[in-house]
Amino acid sequence: MAQLTDDCFAFSGPLMPLADMEKLIVERVQPVSETETVSLNEARGRVIAEDTASHINLPPFDNSAVDGYAVRHRDLAASGETKLKVAGRLTAGKSSEPLEPHQAVRIFTGAPMPAGADTVFMQEDVQTDGGTVILPSGLKLGSNRRLAGEDVKKGAVVLPAGRRLAAQDIALAAGIGLTTLKVRRRVRVALFSTGDEIVEPGSARPDAATYDANRYLLIGMLERLGAAVTDLGIIRDEPASLAKAIGDAAKNHDLVLTSGGVSTGEADYVRDAVEKVGKLVFWRVAIKPGRPVAMGVIGGAAFMGLPGNPVAAFVR
Repeated sequence: MAQLTDDCFAFSGPLMPLADMEKLIVERVQPVSETETVSLNEARGRVIAEDTASHINLPPFDNSAVDGYAVRHRDLAASGETKLKVAGRLTAGKSSEPLEPHQAVRIFTGAPMPAGADTVFMQEDVQTDGGTVILPSGLKLGSNRRLAGEDVKKGAVVLPAGRRLAAQDIALAAGIGLTTLKVRRRVRVALFSTGDEIVEPGSARPDAATYDANRYLLIGMLERLGAAVTDLGIIRDEPASLAKAIGDAAKNHDLVLTSGGVSTGEADYVRDAVEKVGKLVFWRVAIKPGRPVAMGVIGGAAFMGLPGNPVAAFVR
């Protein structure tokens, strides 16, 4: 008795290894090269187009890392406590006169270090006596002082070309005073589902039909990658209509993405439609689920045909 096939993904013929598929995509698909300048609020998730260097140091000036007392380290006693006159009070955003010898300044976190001061005692470690402060011994030169350029040196590249910008990158750009960034244009993707058996959610559903979940899945995944998606809805299983829809979409998009119609069934028309308006590069790939996945080139646009099964489309 012949062995019957119990694998719904089994097809005759060889399957393309994933590594070969990835190589073909790199060879056949050109990355988007056009750029645009956007505001910082529009830049998150975009790919920066050029190395971006800082024109300032971060921090821009020496400042205190703690609330305490700024002193000249050379004024401290070699052993035992040191008592210094408190010459003033310095908060963040304010500046002061140079620190005179044998004096201290009450200073707060983020305030610029007075000229001459090089060390800060934490307020928890000292004692005060009227207009003086009593400092314990043992604190190293430069303690609790943040140096200008300690985080970022002026001229250093802070955002290298090709980075997809996250919230922390936008914050860094703002921190060095930028208001705009040059980014790559978004990849334009035309998306539609195919098949007589699927209908739009919210519409009447015939007994033999299912609601289209794939477009909503793929829109979410594409937008998460930063693509600009054009939702073209559902295209029915009619060869001429499929070929026209795919060809028209390729004229003003970088990628045409479909789901359904790329398997071996008699009503799977998408592969033939692609070959009428472009060139099919590969079809079946060694992945399960998701073997019936097609890639092609239509003029200057790429084409990718995903399986109709939502899980298989998600995996691919």
